[in-house]
Amino acid sequence: MALEQRLELKLSQKLILTPQLQQSIKLLQLPLLELTQDINQELINNPMLEESTEGESDGKNEPSVTAAEEPFSERSGDIEAPLEKIFGFTADNYFEERESDGRDFGYFNESPEEVSSPFERNRNKTDLYEHLLWQLRLSHISETTGPTAEIIINNLNDDGYLQASPEEIAKLADVDLNIVEEALSYVQRLDPPGVGARNLQECLLLQLKTLNLEGSFVEKILVSGFTELERKKYKQLAAKLNTSIDEILAAVKIIEGLEPRPGRNYSGEEPLHIVPDVFVEESDGKFIITLNDEGVPKLRLSNYYRKLLANKKSLGTEEKQFLEEKLRSAIWLLRSLDQRNKTIYRVTESILKFQEDFFRKGPSYLKPLNLKNIAEDLGMHESTISRVTSNKYVQCPQGLLNFRFFFSNAVSSARGAISTSTVKDIIKQLISDENPKEPLNDKKIVNLLKDKGINVARRTAAKYREELKILSHIKRKKWF
Repeated sequence: MALEQRLELKLSQKLILTPQLQQSIKLLQLPLLELTQDINQELINNPMLEESTEGESDGKNEPSVTAAEEPFSERSGDIEAPLEKIFGFTADNYFEERESDGRDFGYFNESPEEVSSPFERNRNKTDLYEHLLWQLRLSHISETTGPTAEIIINNLNDDGYLQASPEEIAKLADVDLNIVEEALSYVQRLDPPGVGARNLQECLLLQLKTLNLEGSFVEKILVSGFTELERKKYKQLAAKLNTSIDEILAAVKIIEGLEPRPGRNYSGEEPLHIVPDVFVEESDGKFIITLNDEGVPKLRLSNYYRKLLANKKSLGTEEKQFLEEKLRSAIWLLRSLDQRNKTIYRVTESILKFQEDFFRKGPSYLKPLNLKNIAEDLGMHESTISRVTSNKYVQCPQGLLNFRFFFSNAVSSARGAISTSTVKDIIKQLISDENPKEPLNDKKIVNLLKDKGINVARRTAAKYREELKILSHIKRKKWF
């Protein structure tokens, strides 16, 4: 077969995402905090954008850009007249406004660092590693064992458990195994009690040493009957240890007072606060939707740079091209932000229409809903609805909820199809009302749901219970 070269002309259709379209899609799915970070970054990168503060302008000189208007004509190359038509140039003297802080040239005067008071510093939470290293450095540990103990501390997880094996630590520290055991024994004597354990059983046994309960019946249970203890099989445990159930329960009460995660009180992580993207409030029987723009910079086009761009004689070719590109980018960003707000508002409005009974009456009235229902209602694609509802929250009369909360599958019932979220809420309520000494198993939960006209299989009920992070009836049982 002969090889040959030839030219072919071929027509094809492809969907190409331009950088501007990619940016628009990205902004649509960003939650509020990440959106604020992106906008602040754009303020740094694009001189055509500046932040508009309240009271700074009466709004008469702000640009109004629509999809039908373009900032300039690339063919004609004449940008001055369209800019005057669209934007107007009644800007204040840019340099006089900003010469004090050097903002014209991209620099800001550094403000002196605020020195926190001793009280403010003491409020900062010490993490587990700092707490243990502080104790280690104040101790009289040998120079041989000290570095190995520090390596052990660095291999603890946030709960205080050792993640590496003694052999791995010996290899990492280049020491004998007996030195590792000595260092580990030293770390396990530090505060908090139970730190440095390799499993839950060892963690609880270490805490018994602090309580001077070595050799006690409690220790005997942890050593010889830990498997039965985990499964709450107290009758089998009593038979195994040849003792009464009352003595077992008395020991279990002490064990339940121990800390299974000794490092949790020293977590250095700050609590994450969820900021709602949308507020839904009821007023005079009607719901009002408000987009949350608190903390989000309000953008406008820079009057100074627009005026500079309109003056063709003052710019070179490169400077002109640079500003034209930044102007396009700025206008596209403003349009994308406006489109993002409109889309989120419309999606929220559609959800409110489908789930109005939930907003008025509560979780038991949540209806089955999927992305396709919203997409068909708004004439949008499902992927757009998915991006809008991803990682965003709504504050409503029923609490702070993720947008995805409103979407759930249907379960058959006597009153028609109901949401799986409603079924989960009923299961949660049934378990909260149960007798702790005789908790409901999955079969009983299914029967109680059937009495309410809801038909689910036992495996389905078990799956919903696990999704609610509720333990099985054996582990929920209270003996005293």
